[in-house]
Amino acid sequence: MAVGAEMTAMAGYIADAKKLELPDEVAWRAKQHFLDSVASVVSGSARPAGRAGSAWLDVAFAGAVGPCSILGSAKKSSAYGAAMTNGMAAHADETDDSHAPSLSHPGCSVAPAILAAAEEVGATGSDVLRAYVVGYDIGTRIGRATQSAFRDRSIGKWSSHSVVGTLCAAAAAGAIYGFDRDEARFLLSYATQLTSGVTTWVRDQSHVQKAFVFAGMPASHAILAASMVRAGCDGVDDPFSGAPNWLQAMSESPDTTELTSELGSRFEVMLATIKKYAVGSPSQAAIEAVVQLLAEQAIPAADVESITVALPSESAVVVDNRAMPNVNVQYLVAGTLLDGGFSMRMSQDQERLADPQVMAVMARVALVPEEEFAHQRAARVEISLRNGQGLLSRTVRDVRGTPKNPMSFEESRTKAEDLIGEVTGAPRATAACDLVSHLEDVGDITELIALLVKA
Repeated sequence: MAVGAEMTAMAGYIADAKKLELPDEVAWRAKQHFLDSVASVVSGSARPAGRAGSAWLDVAFAGAVGPCSILGSAKKSSAYGAAMTNGMAAHADETDDSHAPSLSHPGCSVAPAILAAAEEVGATGSDVLRAYVVGYDIGTRIGRATQSAFRDRSIGKWSSHSVVGTLCAAAAAGAIYGFDRDEARFLLSYATQLTSGVTTWVRDQSHVQKAFVFAGMPASHAILAASMVRAGCDGVDDPFSGAPNWLQAMSESPDTTELTSELGSRFEVMLATIKKYAVGSPSQAAIEAVVQLLAEQAIPAADVESITVALPSESAVVVDNRAMPNVNVQYLVAGTLLDGGFSMRMSQDQERLADPQVMAVMARVALVPEEEFAHQRAARVEISLRNGQGLLSRTVRDVRGTPKNPMSFEESRTKAEDLIGEVTGAPRATAACDLVSHLEDVGDITELIALLVKA
């Protein structure tokens, strides 16, 4: 069968990854997101989902070792096992990045897949940096082609977070392994067969299955797809054209032009968001609004009559009274108000979700959809005070870390040092951040990995 122009371009982009010329601002942003993703793996290794991934490794590969490291531990595994386990950790505490145009979290699957493949073959920091960019550029464009960000999230659908994550991670892994054009085509072909996951994750109780859907499964499926190609397996030349094809299966109105739109000049990592707060993405702006109001005046909970939180209608359902504290916007607003500010400890506190004092404030929080905020990371919080004290209101449209209001590298570094240092200690966290700041000069990525594991 003839190979379409889009597949030819995508495969060529992966095959030429090690020659990719990155503008300075793109290289810095890629290092920033890579650091943020690595920090999420290390920090998440100590969280319930990260511990669950480590327990899975002991069951699935009991007694086995391999060339690849499990961050935050002394364990070693195959590339597949490391990608799964580190992936579970990467989305364990909601601190990983996101990409709104494709409705995905690329970093939590791309970084674990890259780390596994890179340690297996001894890749350089420059290889890692370029593969990271390629992963975002290919996978999110495929997501865009399916219109993944424009679907009704209130009913069951395939999960863009797992599907796009798989394709991002596969492209990145192919770049690390140095696949040629034919191999890159077969890589994407196998990856499309491994795209899976549905939006039942919104009903997860403990964030373990959500971490599997968003990161563990996509990262490991990327390594699985790559291993088929490395073993010499061929396949369908082009799953994106001809009949039947993958895009038809995923979308009623796919836009094939998105597959290669501005490929090589519009770098998708520049359109990704780093989280200021370790919570579900739709809650970011709401928390920022409360934090800003608290910075201007103390707001005793006893004085609060009611709180209205307006969020984009398509994403409000994702954070509405969820069972997980770091995804429940009512809890996060209540906790931030009660504590006089946001803290990761509060956002992760499952027991506090049932605390009577917190529940009393949550009962006063009304979540309303706001069409004006459609497809934005925006929120409006209105706090009505008792006894005629008035109404406090704050609208946040571009929370810090979004493409329109990006964090600086130093801000991301501060966040990463805190997260990594919780597990490795401050000196090693500082050294890891130093290495990533000049990633293009690192001769072997194992130099970084050695700082992120337990001796």
